[in-house]
Amino acid sequence: MSWKCLDFLKPAPYQQIVKSPEEINTDYRYWRMRICYSIFLGYAFFYFTRKSFTFAMPYMAIDLGLTKTELGFIGSILYLSYGVSKFISGVMSDRANPRYFMATGLIITGILNILFGMSSSFWILAIFWGLNGWFQAWGWPACCKQLNYWFAQSERGLWYGISSTSHNLGGALIPLIAVYCAVHFGWRYAMFIPALLSIAMGLVLINRLRDVPRTLGLPSIEEYKSKNTEKTNDIETEHTSLSIREILFKQVLNNKYVWIFSISYFFIYVVRTAINDWTFFYLTEAKHMEDMLASSGVFWFEVGGFVGMIAAGWGSDCIWKGNRVPVTVICALGLIFSLLGLKYVPANHVFLDMLLLAFIGVFVFGPQMIIGLAAAEFVDKRAAATSNGFAGTLGYFGAACAGYPVGSMIDTWGWQGFFMALLISTAITLLLLLPLWRPIGNQGQLQRDKMAWASSKPTLENSLEKS
Repeated sequence: MSWKCLDFLKPAPYQQIVKSPEEINTDYRYWRMRICYSIFLGYAFFYFTRKSFTFAMPYMAIDLGLTKTELGFIGSILYLSYGVSKFISGVMSDRANPRYFMATGLIITGILNILFGMSSSFWILAIFWGLNGWFQAWGWPACCKQLNYWFAQSERGLWYGISSTSHNLGGALIPLIAVYCAVHFGWRYAMFIPALLSIAMGLVLINRLRDVPRTLGLPSIEEYKSKNTEKTNDIETEHTSLSIREILFKQVLNNKYVWIFSISYFFIYVVRTAINDWTFFYLTEAKHMEDMLASSGVFWFEVGGFVGMIAAGWGSDCIWKGNRVPVTVICALGLIFSLLGLKYVPANHVFLDMLLLAFIGVFVFGPQMIIGLAAAEFVDKRAAATSNGFAGTLGYFGAACAGYPVGSMIDTWGWQGFFMALLISTAITLLLLLPLWRPIGNQGQLQRDKMAWASSKPTLENSLEKS
C-alpha cells in the first residue's frame, strides 16, 4: 500500500543559517508571534467541533428520545477515541510538519460534525463522534511541538498558558453559538454552523503556520536565546529524529515523572470534563435556570480557566522558577473548596453560582495546562509531543469516565454522586503531586533526575526483549 498521499505531512527540510544576527532577531520576533496567534485561534476552533454536541444534547434527547446514559455513552466514545489517538498522534506529530498536521485534523473534524448533524441513528451518531475524537487529537500535539521549538523553558510556562487559553475562547463561545442555533433552528444547526467555521479556519492555518525554526533558516531556540549562532550550520543534531523506539521506551514509557503527571492528568480531566459536559444539565435541573442563563455558566467556567492558565504559567515561571508542581497543588486545594461551594449554594443565587464556576475554571484549567507542560518538559524536546500525548491519552480516559459512568451515576444517585466523583478525583490529584513539591533550588535536581532516569534505568524496551 502506498502512503504517498500522506507525504504532505512530512517535516519541512532544514535550511542553512545565512542570516545576520539582526535578521535572525527580526524574523524570530515575527514568526513567534505569528505561530502563537495561529495555534491559539486554530485550537479554539477545535473546541467548536468538539463541544458542539455538549450543547445539542438536551435538544437531541427530546428530538431523538435519547436518555442521559445514551448521551453519556456517545460522549465517552469521543473521549476514548481521542485518548487513544492522542498518544499515536503525539508520535506522528513529533515526526510531522505541524502546519499541515493541525490544519488537516481541524478540517476533517468539521466534515465529521456535518455528517453527525445529518444522522439520527444512535449507533451512526456514536461512530461519527468516535471518528471525530480521533482527528480532534491532531490539534494539541502540533501546538505542543511548536511551543517547545519556538519558546525556551524559562519563558515556556507563560506562553504555554497563553496558548492554552484557546480552550477557553472556544469553550466560552461554543455554548452561545450552539445553544442559539439549537433554539432558533434546531440541534442539527448547532453541529453544522461550528463545523463550517472550523473548516474555514483549517484553511487559514495552512496559510499562517510553518514548521520549526530550522526550516526557516533560523537557529534553534536555545542558540537564539544564548545568542550563539556559531554552530547553526551544523543541522544534523537537531534535525536527527529520535526513532519511535527511543521516543516510546527511553523517553516516555520508562520515565517515572511522565507516569506521575499522566495519572494526575486522568483525574483532573474527570473534573474538567464533568463540569464542562454536565453543568448545563445541572443548572437547568437542580437550580432551575433558563437555558440561555444556564449556558452562560459554562461561559464563566471558561473565563475563569482563561485567567487560571495564564496565572499558573506565569507563577510556575516567575515564582517557582520552572517547577510546575506547587501551583498545581495550590489549585487542587482551591478546587475542593470551590466544588463544595457550588454543591451547597441553594438555588436562585445566580451570581454566586457563576462566581463559583469561574473559580472552578481557574483551579481546573491551571493544573490541566501545567501538568501537560510538565510531562513535555521531562523528556527530550524531540519527544515532547509524544510525552504530552501520552499524558493526554490518560487524561482523556479520565474524560471518558465523565461521560457514560457519570451519566449513569446521575441517573442512579442524582447530583450527589456527581459531586462526590469530582471531589474524590481532585483529592487523588492532590495526593499524587504533593510529594513532588520541592524547594525552588531543587528544581534543577528534578531535571538531573530526569536525565539520570533515562540513562541509568533498564528500559521497558530492554525488559521486553529479555522476556
